[in-house]
Amino acid sequence: MAKPITNKATIKKNTIRDMKNLGVYKSEYDPLIDVYSDLLSQYLRANKEFEQSGFQYETETAAGGTKKSAIVATLESLRKDLLAYSDRLCLNPKAIQSVTTDTPKQSKLAMVLGGS
Repeated sequence: MAKPITNKATIKKNTIRDMKNLGVYKSEYDPLIDVYSDLLSQYLRANKEFEQSGFQYETETAAGGTKKSAIVATLESLRKDLLAYSDRLCLNPKAIQSVTTDTPKQSKLAMVLGGS
């Protein structure tokens, strides 16, 4: 299994590449991409920590009961934030459906030769 990329700079570079491929990238989105990259990096590191803990979902309380472990609560919060940012950046199928993507304009010569 491939090691997940947790480096924020690499995640940002890959996010920009993906957005360009989808035709939704604009440099004005870079601050939002920075936040998204940081969140994804945190999520991947927290998920690895959760896996290394043996997927311990609950912890004991002082009263003898159980509660959701802190890492699970963190992962849930990061998932919600990542979903919101991926919507804004048009990085998921649901979000991309409602967006008009940038498409390169065809030259007049290409239109004539293509029969359009």
